[in-house]
Amino acid sequence: MTDPAERSEDNAKRGDMVGKALRVLNLLGEAPNGATLSELARRAGYPVSTTHRLLNSISREQFAVIDEERRWHLGLRMFELGQRVLSARGFAGVTTPVLQRVSERTGEPTLMSFREGHEQLYVNHAEGSQQIQITGEPGKRGPLHCTAMGKCLIAFAPEETRERLVSELDLERLGPRTITDRAAFRETIERVRAEGFAVADEEHEEGILAVGVPVLTPDGTVAAAVSTAVPAFRSSMEELYIHLEPLRQAARELAAGLPPG
Repeated sequence: MTDPAERSEDNAKRGDMVGKALRVLNLLGEAPNGATLSELARRAGYPVSTTHRLLNSISREQFAVIDEERRWHLGLRMFELGQRVLSARGFAGVTTPVLQRVSERTGEPTLMSFREGHEQLYVNHAEGSQQIQITGEPGKRGPLHCTAMGKCLIAFAPEETRERLVSELDLERLGPRTITDRAAFRETIERVRAEGFAVADEEHEEGILAVGVPVLTPDGTVAAAVSTAVPAFRSSMEELYIHLEPLRQAARELAAGLPPG
């Protein structure tokens, strides 16, 4: 008969290995051109032997694959699961046509994101008709404090969450106009909440402007955010405001069409 303490220790070890495997998958997701075994081991901070065992395990279920150059990539099983999430959350059937309609009107890309912890997760985007495009690649994460969508996700979060984010976010300077002063950042979030939209004036990246609005649930809290982002050479901040109405219309459609959860 197995000792309960031994069972507990075995479960803890299995849980630890699952966590390590998930970390390896996350690292693969950050490597669009793949990564070698040694690169993954170094970035994960695991021994090469441990990393090799983890990769062999997840590759058996097709979550990872290795190419002829001995570089590891995310497998099609990850894509399959991602598509299921998109379908279950209403993205495929609801968000894509809504975002496309905005881009048809503006000629610019339209982006959508959710908040996950202290970051935003880009979940969909529609391309515009302009030759030079700004994209929010679905599945990638980005900062909250210096983007139009991120500010909306903060400003319309429940009060306790909003206060925590305003107080705790690392206001790292990522663009030439990133707001790094805590008091100024708080004032910005209060203004976004009062006005119902947010802008980013070369705050995330030099040469990029954006305007965004929240997608609100019936109780007035934010479910997601949508934005239009353009190169600064093609638009002034004042000209960017003309995109607010199509974004607001899209936010209303998304609020009505997205499933709960």
